[in-house]
Amino acid sequence: MHNKSKVEMLETLRSLVREALRLRSEGSTYARLARASGLVDGYMRVLLEAGLVEARELLQIVAAERAAVDGPALGASRASVPDLNAA
Repeated sequence: MHNKSKVEMLETLRSLVREALRLRSEGSTYARLARASGLVDGYMRVLLEAGLVEARELLQIVAAERAAVDGPALGASRASVPDLNAA
């Protein structure tokens, strides 16, 4: 049996994330999107539980793949709330 290296496993994860994001952007059916998301979640869980990666690494991978598909994150912004008592 061939044991995959960490690099190969992370590339597999990147591929799974890209596929899920592609399906989402194409407006795929719920069943296909749910299956792809479940594969990503399960794969990440196995990597975490096996102690092969840290959550921080997984977040970086997902953020990078999402940015490649959707562009950079704009970040959370605070809407300015007018002071009603100032009138």
